[in-house]
Amino acid sequence: MAIIIVCCSILVSNLFAQQMKQPDWKGYTFLLGDWVGEGNGTPGEGTGKLTFYLALQNQILIRKNHTEYPATANKPAFTHDDVLIHYCENNLVRAIYFDSEGHTIHYTANFLPDSSELILLGDITPSAPRFRFTYTKIGNEKLKVTFEIAPPGKPEEFSKYLEGIVNKVK
Repeated sequence: MAIIIVCCSILVSNLFAQQMKQPDWKGYTFLLGDWVGEGNGTPGEGTGKLTFYLALQNQILIRKNHTEYPATANKPAFTHDDVLIHYCENNLVRAIYFDSEGHTIHYTANFLPDSSELILLGDITPSAPRFRFTYTKIGNEKLKVTFEIAPPGKPEEFSKYLEGIVNKVK
């Protein structure tokens, strides 16, 4: 019985290996590497760093982010960590976001035709806010990062929540 299970596992692995094609991350290469910057927005001034890299034999693109916010008159200092995983599904680039505050956001990724801007548009959930995350290329070593939120029931009425500039360090 164990031999049958092992043989079936090998056959299934080979079948998936033959059917899976390598995602085309060509348009994303300008993002790869380490970035640092300062930003502003509703939570207050913050400093942070983020890293983009390919993983799982180039099947996924991962962005890790760490931001530190100093204390304000109304809030103590705090840190924010998140991970955004890009993957291909049904000929679309999708992304899923997780953060240290317990949020999960599902996105579809789209580039402007000239590939100067990557827009991650959150899925519409009727009773929840909708999110839009945009990376705008400013030369080869700089990105403008914008995070916007639309209120529940108004999925196209985005307001800027955070914006900042990050500089490539390697």
